[in-house]
Amino acid sequence: MSEKTAERRRDRRVPVELWIEAEAGDELYFHRAANLSVGGAYFDKTIPEPTGKVVQLRFALPGGDEIACKGEIVTAQDFAMGVKFLDLSEDDRLRIENLVQKLGG
Repeated sequence: MSEKTAERRRDRRVPVELWIEAEAGDELYFHRAANLSVGGAYFDKTIPEPTGKVVQLRFALPGGDEIACKGEIVTAQDFAMGVKFLDLSEDDRLRIENLVQKLGG
């Protein structure tokens, strides 16, 4: 793993199965997240967006907590992509962190 990849993955990731809405202009997509961290999410089985694209994200954590923030597409591969959360509120960050701790053991 490169130093840059290791730096991007410093946040603990946990496997999840949830749908995340991504909106950019008049485009609206629903992506299935395979894993989640405080720093972002990884979508699999999806058509990737171009890296660098910024989208508005909305999703509900298990238990119903609603999260809304901007995200930047940071990796794009065949039928998968990674998104970095850009403007996550402190409350939302704590909600995700609590979920990661709960699911990660």
